[in-house]
Amino acid sequence: MEKSKEPIGKGKTAIITGGSRGIGESLVLKLGELGYNVVINYRSDSSKVLSETLAKKVEEKYGVKTLIVKADVSKYENCEEIVKQTINKFGDKIHVLVNNAGITNNCNFIDIKREDYENLINTNLMSFLHMTHLVLPYMINHSSKENQCNIINISSVAGLTGIINQVDYCASKAGIIGFSRAIALEFGGRGIRSNVIAPGMIMTDMLKIVNQDALNAIASSKVPLKTIGDVSEISEALEYIIKASYLTGQVISPNGGYFLQ
Repeated sequence: MEKSKEPIGKGKTAIITGGSRGIGESLVLKLGELGYNVVINYRSDSSKVLSETLAKKVEEKYGVKTLIVKADVSKYENCEEIVKQTINKFGDKIHVLVNNAGITNNCNFIDIKREDYENLINTNLMSFLHMTHLVLPYMINHSSKENQCNIINISSVAGLTGIINQVDYCASKAGIIGFSRAIALEFGGRGIRSNVIAPGMIMTDMLKIVNQDALNAIASSKVPLKTIGDVSEISEALEYIIKASYLTGQVISPNGGYFLQ
């Protein structure tokens, strides 16, 4: 009888920022399914119970270990704390970093306040730089395919095209793509792959609370596949990236044809 293959992440460690709900929750579940011990970052008090419930679910369903860390990743010192707690619990090798934390202001670029767009850039872009800068020393020099490390950055179709009232958001998401490609070039020779997932319209809590008829009308007119995507589309892209050992510096955009690269 053929011996069953162990999960690709068995005994390995993954960190995800903004992991308590929506796309982040789906990615946490996928990481657990792949066998990784998962560090789940969340920011607000309202997300604490969600994170605890999610961590318990992942542990019971997949037999992995988890760690939840409350931290505002827009601040460097908070990112340091996430990495410190990770190393203390799981050791000094980090195999996957998923930068997923993000916010939106949805405001025109005249009325928007400076502190609001600075906060968005700090959360959506600077946190990716902070976390990657801090995690890289625990990733380098994993030279074999089996020991490759992955940095997976969650951008948006907004980083590939412009969206009205989303100037700051588009800037942050486009910045993620350039950053990820540069990391791929700089660290590819040291066993690290860096890729981007740029989701289109995905059904998350944010979209569930808007008028569904209006939402479906937008999907029918703007999306060639005429539907809103599910969070599972993003977690499946994550799995592909982790398993695709020859893939780096690329942008995968599950967007139903809304934007064609």
